[in-house]
Amino acid sequence: MLRHAVHRPTGSLASGALPWTAGRGGIARAAARAPRASPPPLQPGARALAAGAPAGRAYVAVAGIEVDRALKRLVDEVIMPGTGVEPEPFWRGFAAIALELAPRNRALLDERDSLQAQIDAYHVARRGQPHDAAEYRAFLTQIGYLIAPPSTAGPATVRTTGVDPEIAETAGPQLVCPVDNARFIVNAANARWGSLLDALYGTDVVPGPRGGPYSPERGAAVWDEAHRYLDRIFPLDAGVKWGSVHGLTVSDGPDGDLRASLSIGCTAPIGLLDPSQIVGYRGEPASPSSILLRNHGLHVELVIDRASSVGKAHKAGLADVQVEAALTAICDAEDSACSVDADDKMRTYANWHGLMTGALQVPMEKGGQQLVRSMNEDRTWTSLEADKQGSKLTLPGRALLLCRNVGLHMYTDIARTADGDELPEHFVDAAVTILAACHDLRGPNRARNSRTGSVYIVKPKMHAPAEVALVDTLFGHLEALLALPPNCVKVGVMDEERRASANLPEMMRAAHHRLCFVNTGFLDRTGDEIHTSMEAGPVLAKGALKAQAAWYAAYEEANVASALQAGLLGRGQIGKGMWAAPDNMAQMMRDKLAHLKAGASCAWVPSPTAATLHALHYHTLSVHAVQTSMLVSSANHCTHAVLDRLLELPILAEQPSAECVRSELENNAQSILGYVSRWVGQGVGCSKVNDISGTALMEDRATLRISSQHIANWLHHGLTSQEQVLETMRRMAQLVDEQNGSDPLYQRMAPGFDGPEWKAAVELVLAGRAAPNGYTEFTLTKWRKVRKALSAQ
Repeated sequence: MLRHAVHRPTGSLASGALPWTAGRGGIARAAARAPRASPPPLQPGARALAAGAPAGRAYVAVAGIEVDRALKRLVDEVIMPGTGVEPEPFWRGFAAIALELAPRNRALLDERDSLQAQIDAYHVARRGQPHDAAEYRAFLTQIGYLIAPPSTAGPATVRTTGVDPEIAETAGPQLVCPVDNARFIVNAANARWGSLLDALYGTDVVPGPRGGPYSPERGAAVWDEAHRYLDRIFPLDAGVKWGSVHGLTVSDGPDGDLRASLSIGCTAPIGLLDPSQIVGYRGEPASPSSILLRNHGLHVELVIDRASSVGKAHKAGLADVQVEAALTAICDAEDSACSVDADDKMRTYANWHGLMTGALQVPMEKGGQQLVRSMNEDRTWTSLEADKQGSKLTLPGRALLLCRNVGLHMYTDIARTADGDELPEHFVDAAVTILAACHDLRGPNRARNSRTGSVYIVKPKMHAPAEVALVDTLFGHLEALLALPPNCVKVGVMDEERRASANLPEMMRAAHHRLCFVNTGFLDRTGDEIHTSMEAGPVLAKGALKAQAAWYAAYEEANVASALQAGLLGRGQIGKGMWAAPDNMAQMMRDKLAHLKAGASCAWVPSPTAATLHALHYHTLSVHAVQTSMLVSSANHCTHAVLDRLLELPILAEQPSAECVRSELENNAQSILGYVSRWVGQGVGCSKVNDISGTALMEDRATLRISSQHIANWLHHGLTSQEQVLETMRRMAQLVDEQNGSDPLYQRMAPGFDGPEWKAAVELVLAGRAAPNGYTEFTLTKWRKVRKALSAQ
């Protein structure tokens, strides 16, 4: 597999602690730069399998490139029919695009390595000197790391059109789900609506035991909590509480319009304090089966069924409170997926194709019965809106789906040049995922995704405006190839690399006609923060990198401010990161409102249940009002002072205690081993992984980047030794083995410490400085191929 040029030489790793000398404003290492570690060797017999294309794969020559035969057959015979596209011109056009843009892709990766080498040299030359922010900024400008706007250009301005309201107008939760898992991704697509009662009953939001048979006492507590939410979001006239309501009907209001009325015992009917919040109903007006409410653009459905077991026990006959939850969902082919060969990729593409046709189904067993889970239908009510009374009001039954492709740095053997050189994997991702989306744009579809004729592609790990420009060109070429309208393919930009954060306005300018969101990601962004400043000194403890470092606050603030200044309000999303603890919903409800207060129009959640609960935050706070207010002051967050905070080096001021080092090593090592053991051993890219204390966290590949880079940094600067690192990893491997003891598919690492899972984890740490930008994909892919080869024997 092609790589970037590695920007630091390899060698043996110094194992002993290095002397420290105090310097003004921090600590400096007196010793010369430690040589780089060599990656652990591949186990016997696996080297060829890990290094090249899988043995026995067949290729088809097409217009100067070679395409994996099985992949081409999937595209030609399954994905393409019904799109209006024919195989021969598609592959000929793709080959021309790939061969044209591949040198440009390589040059951009070479630029990353060149910049990193210059930054390394800068820090090595200044060891022991106090940090000069102005000098540092000037240096980064001189080498082209910081990009000045064109002299004739005004401020970056987003001009994207044709964006669906779930992205452009309405704030709400966003799910992220691996697209290579059909069951997960169908659940994610169907998470547009969720039961508030189920979410409350099954989580710790309502205190008390949750296991065992149904508890009437817990059920009553759940209704009390649901009523409290309804009281806050949809208050009733005269201070009446929802818990006092005995019935719901639709009748003539005082102005002659139909209104929902609520009876309270024998008193006269009352309504909502704001009657405009009631927008629809189902059934007969005198005995509706549901009432539809709206607040801040989000809907809540009151389901009425006095014949059901739940409805019988409720005064008003309410059987459920359905919350409009995940407005959007990212179908992830990147950090939460595991795709290392053509077989994996075909599963990914087939699932995305099923989503775009609306035909994706998953056989499953529940309660001893065989079922088929499919994508939900749209939902329809009779409208009560003043200008639409009596007409049909239809809302989507599914989340609006975006697809995250891989980054520019990944190359693949599923498509290669005639000389056998691998092509950028994101070229193939873009071509196949946009082709599959033509079904949504053109074909008969029972589960329409975009209602504005757009395709939504999320691009991760872009570093610079020139990289965004490459993606813009790629999408434009594919639009022409597939006869799609210009700029119908929208792009979401992940702000998760240090250079991207420092140049975000220019990143947005490069995609100003197709940008539909920007999103922050703490784990990847911190991993790149560590890697970029690897030679500057030992970084803060991992928790302090977020809680204390100046760069992190500047990063989150500048992301929102830059997006608002560029005019993304009303045209796209401003996103914030993942809540990673799916079992800790009470804490999520306490903490995650902060994302909205910081200006996010969407924030990531790990499950449909979390989306249902997080949706309540968007009812509590008007994101539009927050962003409108922030727009006034956003210019103050786009200054040299903010840039200097963003570029401030998160370096330790004093040497940490031995206990601090031990704790950090254990935490990082356990995190790495817990995730790698499943990724390499089972091909699971996203799952609940217990942390060192036993708390289940929904992890993806980003957790490896920050943890491996943190150990590599402290190892490089002598805070720990290779012996201590390996001893810690052996102990943590035994803990991870115990934590996964009930999993029959789990591959144990101890006591042999010789399997690909173990070797991958060790390589991530000991070769962390050599990994381009600290990325983990190369190591993971190599060792996953080894495990697959061993399993096939």
